Amino acid sequence: MDKFTELTGIAAPLPMINIDTDMIIPKQFLKTIKRTGLGRNLFDEMRYDDDGNEIPDFVLNRQAYRSAQILVAGENFGCGSSREHAPWALLDFGIRCVIAPSFADIFYNNCFKNGILPIALPQEEVDKLMDDAERGANATVTVDLVNQEIRGPDGGTISFDLDPFRKQCLLEGLDDIGLTLKHADAISTYESKQADARPWA
Repeated sequence: MDKFTELTGIAAPLPMINIDTDMIIPKQFLKTIKRTGLGRNLFDEMRYDDDGNEIPDFVLNRQAYRSAQILVAGENFGCGSSREHAPWALLDFGIRCVIAPSFADIFYNNCFKNGILPIALPQEEVDKLMDDAERGANATVTVDLVNQEIRGPDGGTISFDLDPFRKQCLLEGLDDIGLTLKHADAISTYESKQADARPWA
């Protein structure tokens, strides 16, 4: 998993509440167990018409936001089913940070396991960032995880709270497997002792 320390990129505005995981990545694209290739179908039903043509008005189809790395959205982002494909699709598109007033718990947890930083802020702070994001190509925002700050294009700063353990995992680029492998030497020692003590096992 890639480390997350500081991210400077275009922020895309998506001022909708209750964006569920089926909107993020519709069920017909869940056949794969690969984490790559899903970005093409991120927000598929909002990005494309029935013939597969791009819908010009959708934010990620607009030229200024095609390379967005930050998404500013409404409350209860990631609600619905628990599919881990949702953060996979966001990450594969290039989104490394989602900012919203609130998140569904399972989606929120899945983000950290996949190298995405979800930031929950009061509505008034999200509104400020949404306004910044509306600037198109000038909507450059910096997310500083080390100092837990968001810096807008005009230099304004917003602080955010984050669980210290989750912060450290992102800074070190550690998912669940990575956390386990940090203890590889202790695990090997334990297994060797068990093999000696219980050769029949």
